[in-house]
Amino acid sequence: MKRKNYSKEFKFQAVSLILVDKHPVRFVSKQLEIHENTLYRWVSEYEKYGERAFPGHGSREFASQKEVKRLEKENQKLREELELLKKFQVFLKQNHM
Repeated sequence: MKRKNYSKEFKFQAVSLILVDKHPVRFVSKQLEIHENTLYRWVSEYEKYGERAFPGHGSREFASQKEVKRLEKENQKLREELELLKKFQVFLKQNHM
């Protein structure tokens, strides 16, 4: 079964029904035909990130967070390459002396 994707606006409206209009999660869940746990997660994300809670495209990570992860991965790769080159340098020195 394919996962449903909900728009940013839809998520904000659902959260608003719970937080602003004070409707119970169970009521909103039945009205919108969405699992209660999904609504609890949306509310939690909204409370944590505010207006930036739902960036779209199914990803909660912001562009800057993705860039940091990419750079950390690249940094790790470069460290490993540097370590290998250092070992190779020691090997060359030992064999030429």
